[in-house]
Amino acid sequence: MTTLTIVPNALTGNVWVPSSKSMGHRALICAALAEGESRVENISLSKDIRATQRCMEALGASFSETAGKDGRVTFTVRGGYPRQRASLMDCGESGSTLRFLIPLAAVDGSCYTFIGQGELGSRPLDPYEVIFRSQGLRFAYGKNSHFPLEIQGPLSGGTFTVPGNVSSQFISGLLFALPLLPDASRLEVTGTFESRSYVALTLSALKAFGIRILEESERVFRIPGGQAYQPCSGPVEGDFSQAAFWLVAGALGKGMLVQGMLPDSLQGDRAILPILGQMGASLVPDQGGIRSHHACLHGTVIDASDCPDLVPVLSVAAALADGHTDIIHAERLRLKECDRLKAMATELNKIGAHIEERPDGLSIDGVSHFTGGTVDSWNDHRVAMSLAVASIGCREKLTLTGAESVAKSYPAFWQDFAAAGGQYEQYNR
Repeated sequence: MTTLTIVPNALTGNVWVPSSKSMGHRALICAALAEGESRVENISLSKDIRATQRCMEALGASFSETAGKDGRVTFTVRGGYPRQRASLMDCGESGSTLRFLIPLAAVDGSCYTFIGQGELGSRPLDPYEVIFRSQGLRFAYGKNSHFPLEIQGPLSGGTFTVPGNVSSQFISGLLFALPLLPDASRLEVTGTFESRSYVALTLSALKAFGIRILEESERVFRIPGGQAYQPCSGPVEGDFSQAAFWLVAGALGKGMLVQGMLPDSLQGDRAILPILGQMGASLVPDQGGIRSHHACLHGTVIDASDCPDLVPVLSVAAALADGHTDIIHAERLRLKECDRLKAMATELNKIGAHIEERPDGLSIDGVSHFTGGTVDSWNDHRVAMSLAVASIGCREKLTLTGAESVAKSYPAFWQDFAAAGGQYEQYNR
């Protein structure tokens, strides 16, 4: 475990954010399903991206990679219709990998065993279990958790219903797989359709790789069968969920120039811009990026239904803002790598915040500063990075345990933190 003792300091400078992990997953999956060769450029490597690569290789694709000067990677991918090369699907701690690939592994009728680490084995898979059992397919959990999970297809086309308030990943997973089935399918989202922007990202990737999905309405998709993915090459855009840490750091510190994002991105986490704006932040386009100026933030109401990954760092901004903030429609954060609502409330309250947990969110009364002290990452990358940003508002040193958890999505975070003026001592044990 890595422990950092951080000296409070106002961060400033400029940073190139990692490529979008959400779009990276989608592009690699589509490339691995396309017969022929595709190039996926500008990938920032992380444990989650490696998990998707590893599992797509088990499904028969081959990957070669070329590293650029900035450490980012271009993958050359040769793929095609899923054909089993290995039966073990090791998803690491990646919920996207697990939920995206269960339906794909059921396309060809082979038997696959899914495994994972951390809290991944306790995250809900009920919508898939219902579908598999309704078609008489194998869906067998391990004794003490979901893992090892054994599944076996082949899936049949038809009508599928999926709840929209558990995770959009189930919808995306089916959208990847159903076009490959011989028969047409209809996919209906029931109940509240949360995180729809993530489905928009999936539809965008599918279109780029030649797949047709017909939207009958906002919650009904018609998927022609017998389709084939077509090769496609291009770069992956920057990640707004990672940019959010630096945009908040700029508002709390001395300003940051955050580069590498598309201003018209479909990413739901682009919501960081209007949310910080309504809190009083000054965000302006500059040099092909966004400059976040120092600002006196004030409380507001934050609806997290379409941008749950922003909640940890926004809870830091709200805790240091003037007045009261309510974060609502965030109940799904209790089912992430950890219970992120409890984690952020617990750790920020340790250092002087005034945060009350609610079933679906957080109630936050802002304070002028944090005290400093010892906090823990809960083995969650977004919690760790948010607490690093919280150090800006501390009066005394902040000691963070589990700092290595950032490797899940942003392995270079601490190097970028130091380049922006962050000062820390590292201890390993």
